[in-house]
Amino acid sequence: MTKIIKEMLPPDVRVARDAQDLLIECCVEFINLISSESNEVCNRVEKRTIAPEHVLKALEVLGFGEYIEEVYAAYEQHKIETMQDSLKGGKWSNGAEMTEEEAVAEQQRMFAEARARMNGGAVAPKQPDAEPSLES
Repeated sequence: MTKIIKEMLPPDVRVARDAQDLLIECCVEFINLISSESNEVCNRVEKRTIAPEHVLKALEVLGFGEYIEEVYAAYEQHKIETMQDSLKGGKWSNGAEMTEEEAVAEQQRMFAEARARMNGGAVAPKQPDAEPSLES
């Protein structure tokens, strides 16, 4: 939250620590208020999971209707970014690409470690990739 507060203000404006704390507490209370009303909206339509439309309705009920369009736009942008992230790689992807051979070697190493642990043996340390020898 502190980062958001700083990004919203001109660079020459400073915010006292007490003011930052108060803004953060206001944010927490606002989220609690919206969450509670969203839950009530959800219960009124006999659903068990709060959906985005319940949150938007809660904003309207609480008198924050002028924010609905902007909140919905932010929600749509979030969905797009989330979809793009999932297309870039699975949930286990760390951004580093491996060749199939590297992936198989890593898998075999992990299997060997797991077998060693199951058998109560010591795990052999990971061997660095050796350069192929030019001597033959």
